[in-house]
Amino acid sequence: MVVNANGRMITQRVEPKLALIEVEFPDEAFSESWDSSSDSYMVVKAPGMDMLKVSLSKPRDMVEHISIWNWNGSALDEGAKAAQWFSNYLGKTSRLVRFDPASQSRTTDPDYANGYKTMFSDEYPFMLISQGSLDALNKMLKEPIPINRFRPNILVEGCGPFSEDLWKEIKINKFTFYGVKLCSRCKIPTINQETGIIGSEPTETLKGFRSDEILLLNKKPQGQVYVGQNLVCKDCFTCDRGDVIKVGDPVYILQQLSSTAEAAA
Repeated sequence: MVVNANGRMITQRVEPKLALIEVEFPDEAFSESWDSSSDSYMVVKAPGMDMLKVSLSKPRDMVEHISIWNWNGSALDEGAKAAQWFSNYLGKTSRLVRFDPASQSRTTDPDYANGYKTMFSDEYPFMLISQGSLDALNKMLKEPIPINRFRPNILVEGCGPFSEDLWKEIKINKFTFYGVKLCSRCKIPTINQETGIIGSEPTETLKGFRSDEILLLNKKPQGQVYVGQNLVCKDCFTCDRGDVIKVGDPVYILQQLSSTAEAAA
């Protein structure tokens, strides 16, 4: 996560040019038996910037007073070189920090997912969207958009548009996931991830059929639009390092709601 001089998170909401940053990991980092070494690096690239290499070995130094939303804690500091790179790119004092699960804990909202944890993700560790939902939305837009506008870490296909609204329990590989909350969308889906330019879509179109006023008839409208479902993993506390879900895994719906009006949001 990139933070400002006060240790506060910096996201595309404030700095849309973060969308233009590309991150690369060594291919072997995705193998089940891999472990970082002094020769392992994350490569960071951005327009007009020299390539930045960040060691994947655990940093030694900690930064205090790191904050994301209402969470405050400490984080591992990725060093002066990374700090200077991001400061130059964003034009303001910045640092790159890494979550340290050995010393820090960040819980999910207990009103929706009591007893679960996340790291530097917005609120929950997983967010699922279906290809059917994106396809349905794109049919309404003058210019279709790619899935990276919504940034899911699980994308499924083979179901109807917005079917994921109703999923309360699913199984992928040997893992059980719980759908805990419809994902309310901020301004980031309006940021073109190839140019960093902010527009009005798809939010304007989503207001017409995916607003809380339309979907959640038994709740007071808050002016939100929803795409995707936030998830937690039942098995996250017992997973081994090599346990993975992968492209092509079947998705089994174990429990679902009868209507979107029953969904948490």
